[in-house]
Amino acid sequence: MIKKSKFISISLLVLLLLLSACSGNDSTKEKEESQDSKENKENHETEIAGDLDYQEFSDGETTFGVVENSGDGPAISFSLSSGINILTEEVDGETYYFKDLNNNGELDTFEDWREDTETRATALAETLSVDQMAGLMLFSEHEWDQSAGITDDQKAYLENDNLRNVLHAGPNDVEASVKWANQMQAYAEGLGTEDEPIIPVNFSSDPRSTAESGGVYNSEGNDISRWPSNLGLAATFNPDIMRQFSMMSSQEYRGLGITMALGPQIDLATEPRWLRVDGTFGEGSKLATEFAEAYTNQSQSTFDEDGNDVGWGDDSISIMLKHFPGDGAGEGGRESHTFEGKYAVFPGDNYEEHVQVFTDGGLSLTGETGEVASMMTSYSIQIDAEGNPLHGDQYLASAYNSDVVNILREANDYDGVLVTDWGVTSDPSNEKGYDMSYMGSAYGTEDKTVEERHFQAIKAGIDMFGGNNDKAPVLAAYEMWEEAYENGELDESADERFRTSAKRIVSTFFNVGIFEDPYLNLEESQEKVASEDKVEAGYQAQLDSVVMVKNKDNTIHSSDDLSKYKDKVVYIPSTMRTPFDSMFGPGEPYKGPTMSVEVAEEYFKEVVTDEEVLDEDGNVIGFEQPENLDNVDLVIVGMTSPDNGDNFSFAGLEEDNETFYPLSLQYRPYTADGKNVRQESIAGDVSEDGSKENRSYYGNTSKISNEYDLDAVLNATELVEKSGKDIPVVVAMKAKNPVIMSEFEDKVDAIVVGFQVSDNALFDIILGKQEPTGLLPVQFPKDMDTVEAQFEDVARDMDPYVDSEGNSYDYGFGLNYDGVIDDERTESFVK
Repeated sequence: MIKKSKFISISLLVLLLLLSACSGNDSTKEKEESQDSKENKENHETEIAGDLDYQEFSDGETTFGVVENSGDGPAISFSLSSGINILTEEVDGETYYFKDLNNNGELDTFEDWREDTETRATALAETLSVDQMAGLMLFSEHEWDQSAGITDDQKAYLENDNLRNVLHAGPNDVEASVKWANQMQAYAEGLGTEDEPIIPVNFSSDPRSTAESGGVYNSEGNDISRWPSNLGLAATFNPDIMRQFSMMSSQEYRGLGITMALGPQIDLATEPRWLRVDGTFGEGSKLATEFAEAYTNQSQSTFDEDGNDVGWGDDSISIMLKHFPGDGAGEGGRESHTFEGKYAVFPGDNYEEHVQVFTDGGLSLTGETGEVASMMTSYSIQIDAEGNPLHGDQYLASAYNSDVVNILREANDYDGVLVTDWGVTSDPSNEKGYDMSYMGSAYGTEDKTVEERHFQAIKAGIDMFGGNNDKAPVLAAYEMWEEAYENGELDESADERFRTSAKRIVSTFFNVGIFEDPYLNLEESQEKVASEDKVEAGYQAQLDSVVMVKNKDNTIHSSDDLSKYKDKVVYIPSTMRTPFDSMFGPGEPYKGPTMSVEVAEEYFKEVVTDEEVLDEDGNVIGFEQPENLDNVDLVIVGMTSPDNGDNFSFAGLEEDNETFYPLSLQYRPYTADGKNVRQESIAGDVSEDGSKENRSYYGNTSKISNEYDLDAVLNATELVEKSGKDIPVVVAMKAKNPVIMSEFEDKVDAIVVGFQVSDNALFDIILGKQEPTGLLPVQFPKDMDTVEAQFEDVARDMDPYVDSEGNSYDYGFGLNYDGVIDDERTESFVK
């Protein structure tokens, strides 16, 4: 709620808006508008009934007014150039203010913030045109650059496609985000007519608060507090930390204009090779369920000064749990964004446990705001142990399968918003029926048109389409529905079905208050985002999440004063990593120290590292180690878990689009020819003649882009051995997946595992600033044979690695200075 700046008093003349009306019933009719009306839209002023005291704000791009309602009433913010009317009503001597969303001069039910969300959403849904409903069912492609301000393309989809759900995928730049969001809101506010009421913009975001890495799922920029990944938060085994993160990140999201989180990802990480393990809360369903509930309750709520949950409010964001019914059981760990991960398999008959995390973690909530606002469906097709579809007799992805959707809709009475993952309706581009240039092909509907896919998904119970900026296929689906209804094939009309989705969608808008107060005060946002308390809390969570798995002879021990290391020399070896190319472009090689030298210099007198070896063209082709370690006191080697690729790099499939290879949890090449490797895959495409594709990788060899990490640690240990000195070697494992530690563990003195935390946090733990408290949220397996023997859908079914100290790297394992941790957390979530 905005409260700063001076007050001014004005009386504005009533202006006539020369806007032509659209038909609310003809989905194919184009909007017709005279040139005079278009010019008026750009030059008109907001009409305010009578004399009104309001506050005026500007972020340098958008000027808007704010008027405060008395008591618990919301602030009303409005663009001074959008043309919206501000209505007033006198009740018991108090004046109340409302937005006239359809500019008809009357207070309609959906404009009355005193009514509850159910009442308002029902009323608004009944007034929307078919075009508006179709636009609401769109969720935009990624918007990467907020610094450019509102673009012509964005104006086009706001006006021509009625799109109102926009994915903010850009950096954590407060000023750019605020200005962009205000511009978008002002433009959308200027599009309202009596026939098509104003609908504000709902901005969403993928996770953007992770400390260690940037990229697609974690936006760059310093203007936000930094926390561990979801897997790192799970490593704390502490729901209170989850609640703190959820509350603080929600406040920061609102400061950036973001009102919906595309997450959390609560798929069970029962398949250790899966490329999205790092985004989950681990493999334990009890912990994942409690964390999902904590995340949702805190994020969707606002809390008063005494810490009481007052329900939806200014700090609330709506949550989208993903990916129902659970996508963590991809065969062989392959990721379903792209063709190779098309199938999730359930050889252990453990499907219900995956589903239960969503129903218990999102539908059985304890907070004031009720069940989770929305859920995203998975890409994959669910397959049983015999290779048959788990649901029905068709091989259909979740978004197209009514049996999957009805687990929520019918079996659990869920009436929230259901959204497809991004690109699900995209059109395959080659003869095999999938598109190697884009993600999320329409598994099971490859032979259908884009319009038919939209129709089938809506029939299944889906409300929104991720990554679609074009309302045309949604309008086509409306016509298909109406034709089927008139032919007696469907029980309700297209108008009824689409208004049901519209009501669900606008409910999320009402809950977060953007109909009344969509504009951002730049100064307040800058105070809210990355505030000192949030930054400190995020860093503390990083420390709490680090897991110590080895500590021979108390190599890592308490240190009250880290300044003593200013007299020490540390050796940090270098590595070479060459990430795989992906649909977003070529991978960016890294050749340099395994830990940040700049950060290490904050702690040590001197940092020694390797010298680059260059070819005649100046390219780094290797490293030369120091001649000796005579002056070195400590060796710290940073390692990232074996890198098979990411969601978008087609990991597990050769360039011929036919040959599969194994994903691996070891650094050295792994050839999958052991007794536990499936020589025939569980799942595969079925041809017209009934034959099934074999997606087995038997006999083929893994591809790891950071094998040199292992060379770095082995070379370092050899150098220490040659020195004849007792120099401790510590590994800082930066993990996204479980790791097979047998390739190096017995050669080092201590190992700490961080899940996407900063190098500062790893150094602080290694040097003893805080005693380690983290626990492994996933098993670290003995070897690849046990990985091959486990079932993709079953948690904790591997033989854990047992190290040279006799400790088992099992789920819930971690060390402190006294030894193996065994406290109330392990009692609650592990035993």
